[in-house]
Parts: sequence; C-alpha cells; structure tokens
Amino acid sequence: MIFPDDRILVAVMNNKEDWRRMQEEGWYRIPVKHAPEGTPHFDWLAFYQTSAFGSDKWAIHYYARVEGHELFTRRDLIPSEPDHQRAGDWYFKLQVGQLQHKLPPIISTNWRRITFIVTTGDRFETAEEINDLFENQSPAGRLYVTLREEGFHPERNWPLREQGVMYQVDLALPLGQDQWLPVVLTPKDNPSVPASALRFSPDSDIGECIQIIRQKIQGTDSNEVEAK
Repeated sequence: MIFPDDRILVAVMNNKEDWRRMQEEGWYRIPVKHAPEGTPHFDWLAFYQTSAFGSDKWAIHYYARVEGHELFTRRDLIPSEPDHQRAGDWYFKLQVGQLQHKLPPIISTNWRRITFIVTTGDRFETAEEINDLFENQSPAGRLYVTLREEGFHPERNWPLREQGVMYQVDLALPLGQDQWLPVVLTPKDNPSVPASALRFSPDSDIGECIQIIRQKIQGTDSNEVEAK
C-alpha cells in the first residue's frame, strides 16, 4: 500500500535487458554520479517505459517497493561486460519487491525525455499523466494548474534546444508542428534561460501571466524553439 507521504522515484526504463533483470532478478541500477537527490532512500520505484516497449511506450505501467540497496561498480553488477567504458563507475543497486501494475497507467501525452522524477505517494496515486507527478505549490506549479483550468495544455519541466543549447524550462506550451512557447519563472538576474522564453518573476500575478501568455500564443507565427 502506498501512503501519501511515501517518496517515489520514477526512473526511465529504456532497454529490455534491464527490464529482464528487474523482472527475473529484482533490481535496478542507478549511476551514482547521476543519481537524483535522496537516492537510494526511496520507498518505491516506478518505471517510465520508452519506445523500446512498443505499445507500452511513454507511460508508467509498473512500480515496486524498494527493499534494500547496495553499492557496486558496473563491472560487478554486469560481469558479462567487463570492458564496458563505464565498467569502473559506481552504481546504486536498488533491490525491489514484486512488480505491481499501475492501473490506469500514467501516460505522457507528448514524447518527452525523462531521466528521473521524484514524487510523492499522493501525487502518484492520483496522477493521470506525467505532468501530474510534479508539485503544484511552487509558482510554476500554480501557474501550470491555472493554465490547465483555462484550457491550455502546458508541459512541466520541459527540455528544449535553442541555438544549439539545451534548456529545461518550467513550462512549455505547444504551438503546433513540434514548436513550443517556453515559460520560466525565475529572477531577472538568472541568465540561463532561452532567449525566446516568456520570463516571469516568481511573485508575478498569475492572472497577468495568463493574459500575456494568451496574447503571445494568439500573436505567434509558430516560429519558436524545437523540443528535443
């Protein structure tokens, strides 16, 4: 049973050999140098499956309770690949219990690049799509909820490329033909945002933000940045 305050890590599952290990051996590996904050101390592990899984792609269909963890090099975890370029890297080996079905699954309405999402039991239990796993109490979260209520279809924590640089923006609104309007809520002295983004301060009035976003979308020629 998942409790509201349980900590859940959503991890990407992008190859069938890792999935075989999960099903048959009951463990999942996370590189230490890329592990999200809080690893390995999560209560549950859920899996976002990529296009490698056919009709199950772009969704969370399975989750399992974390029952323990150990620290190994990749060489020790996968001895059949002793010469792999990351053979000496350290990994958390999360040992999990029986796989459980998430019914209905948590889907992604658009293809998106996911590495990890840290969420809570209450959000996981009620989520219908990936965006619902993110918190809604921050300025970006409240703007996201309001945009949804106003009939928009924003994406949360969305990766995109502009002029050869990769960004992850707070919100992105679809403009059609794989074009997006990026929106960030950040202090004005933060330079690490796309030049084309609508930038609001964290204490901006949400109603005014919605009005500006609506005007921007209505006046756009869909010549924005491409999501990657």
